[in-house]
Amino acid sequence: MGGKVYLVGAGPGDPDLITVKGLRCLQEADVILYDRLVNPELLQHAKEGAQLVYCGKLPHYHTMKQETINHFLVKYAKKGLQVVRLKGGDPFVFGRGGEEAEECRKQDVPFEVVPGITAGIAAAAYAGIPVTHRTLSKSFAFITGHQAGDVEAEHQWYHLANGVDTICVYMGVSHLPSITKQLMLYGKSPDTPIALVHWGTLSDQQTVVGTLETIVEKVKEADIANPSIIVIGEVVRLHKKLNWFQEEIVPNLPVVHG
Repeated sequence: MGGKVYLVGAGPGDPDLITVKGLRCLQEADVILYDRLVNPELLQHAKEGAQLVYCGKLPHYHTMKQETINHFLVKYAKKGLQVVRLKGGDPFVFGRGGEEAEECRKQDVPFEVVPGITAGIAAAAYAGIPVTHRTLSKSFAFITGHQAGDVEAEHQWYHLANGVDTICVYMGVSHLPSITKQLMLYGKSPDTPIALVHWGTLSDQQTVVGTLETIVEKVKEADIANPSIIVIGEVVRLHKKLNWFQEEIVPNLPVVHG
């Protein structure tokens, strides 16, 4: 049997949220290259003798460069091995899965994408925040917080502030002051609700809720860091009512329909 690469989404943190297909790929893999935010419990499903390769990245420090990861995916697959690239969330949502798929195609290596539940939806859901709602949010956007300091992305803030009901920001904690400033500058009300969900879907999940005007100070007081998802929009007002997972830090924000 020829080698093949499976780009598998591990989900947002809770190991029970991996898909059935993703779990089967793990169980059958000869080699698993896994990321920092992958729950280590998932690796217990690897078969005996499977090779585990850590590819985790930290801010400003990469254990393994992307080019090296691409090289190993191709190398192992060309040896006839079944290779799983295990990523937190979904491979194609800020996971560089597209780049890895491109490299496989370039090197004539068969590959398959196994989608995972992305944190922007799952962490919000575990905090009782639906990213869409019939009366509160008919559109949502996923963005990376890294673009907060990107001059070329400045024009996007106007469209985000005026054209999208719910905004989910990945990797944005360190850029939070800039994100809130840009959204208010381009038309979002300072009273727009915003939530940060830290370690979403895990037992130590913590959610801090405020407004664009107050959230920076609240996050500083709560000492919230990455990994966190930022959710911005009227749907955040539902957090207190729909928070099924655990009690959180919540101000009394009234629900406004419209």
